[in-house]
Amino acid sequence: MPDKNKDGKQASSHGTMTGDNHKALWSGRFAEGPDAAAVEFETSIRVDERMALDDIAGSVAHATMLGAQGIIGTDDASRIVEGLKGIQADLLSGSLQIDYSAEDIHSFIEATLTDRIGEAGKKLHTGRSRNDQIALDERLYLRRVIPLLQNELLTLIEALSAIAGRHTETLLTGYTHMQHAQPGTLAQHLNAWSFMLVRDWERLEDSLKRIDKSPLGCGALEGSTLPLDREAVARTLGFAGVTENSVDSVSDRDYCIEFTGDFAMLQAHLSRMCEEIVLWSTTEFSFIELSEKWSTGSSIMPQKKNPDFAELIRGRTGKVYGDLINLLTMVKGLPLAYDRDMQEDKEPLFDALDTVEANLKVFTAMVSSAKWNTEKLEQSVEGGFANATDVAEYLVRKGMPFRTAHSVAASTVRRAIDKGLSRIEDLSLADLQECSPLIGEDIFGKISPRACMEGRKTKGGPSPERVREQLEVLGVFCKERRKNAPSL
Repeated sequence: MPDKNKDGKQASSHGTMTGDNHKALWSGRFAEGPDAAAVEFETSIRVDERMALDDIAGSVAHATMLGAQGIIGTDDASRIVEGLKGIQADLLSGSLQIDYSAEDIHSFIEATLTDRIGEAGKKLHTGRSRNDQIALDERLYLRRVIPLLQNELLTLIEALSAIAGRHTETLLTGYTHMQHAQPGTLAQHLNAWSFMLVRDWERLEDSLKRIDKSPLGCGALEGSTLPLDREAVARTLGFAGVTENSVDSVSDRDYCIEFTGDFAMLQAHLSRMCEEIVLWSTTEFSFIELSEKWSTGSSIMPQKKNPDFAELIRGRTGKVYGDLINLLTMVKGLPLAYDRDMQEDKEPLFDALDTVEANLKVFTAMVSSAKWNTEKLEQSVEGGFANATDVAEYLVRKGMPFRTAHSVAASTVRRAIDKGLSRIEDLSLADLQECSPLIGEDIFGKISPRACMEGRKTKGGPSPERVREQLEVLGVFCKERRKNAPSL
């Protein structure tokens, strides 16, 4: 933080943050300044300061275009660009601190520039408004940080795939309605988690396409009478083109909502995974043992080893959902074009991003360090009649219509229950043949849990060869995305 001078004003490393250069950018029309409480209420710099480098990048491109178009002198344009790059270097080195008395990050950078280079700094804002400037900054920021989040997703997919690769033969019952359903494997289940994350990565990638147009040059809402070259700025900043309608460009916050929706979906997936980890770490299940590094104890019960980090990730889902509702509610009644309500877009967007990013890192570390109890996992497929569908399919292969076979398989379950048995295969052949004469001795080799799992060879199924195919798909997905990732 900068030191304060004797008047209580914030001082920067380049001079005192007072004087005309540091008035609000809109102050010329007003005979008196706003109340101090009003200033405090309306400032956003503590939220938008993270976009400082993006604001500078946009300003450098804008100033370069102004000089090229002859709107300002080339000497002034050069001084502006050099001044902005100096501010960038000082922010990165820490020799320049953000002045939190500034209204927003745009005001801080422009005022700092003018302090350093004088009157030429006042020409930077020529032909633009904070309305198109913030729309640009947000796009630049998201374009810069979303690939980092995508890389975290790839890291988690790779971690899950590594675990799955060691457990392609480890039996785990599949559940529906939290009841035993059909035999599967731990690898199959972890791959299901991974493919949820693949879709999260793809959603983010798809959302990036819709911010690949530059809004700069749209001004407050109706463009400019100056000969701005919007396309040149877009090319300089690496955009595919420019936005088509100036009113829409400054009033659009779809991308904030869309990315936050992506974050909410990702958070929902993490929450579902954490729910299973919490459940599986109980004494009753004991499928997984979390590392002591990622567990906590109790202040009163000495024996406790609690899955608090999984619970916290699950618990923070409400924050991200709330951020999405915040944004949707913000825009629902706004007339075109820009309204000050839209200043409130950044806090929920950034909060949702920060939350899912932190949760991803914690989840990856937590699951990577966990131990899996293969004995308990394999015991899970015993009982519960999870092979009843396999009995029906056995009969279908004998020529019986499936609906009839379904009824016969149900009767084998009923017969086992009536005899106090927990498995169909514990029935005698005579008992089974009373349900259907089509049943032969060969059924016992086809309805053991492992046989059921290995027999499910349909694409996407749990048989080891199919699971390895899934792992191959996941591996290629991660490898290709890492190879094609932009340099950051």
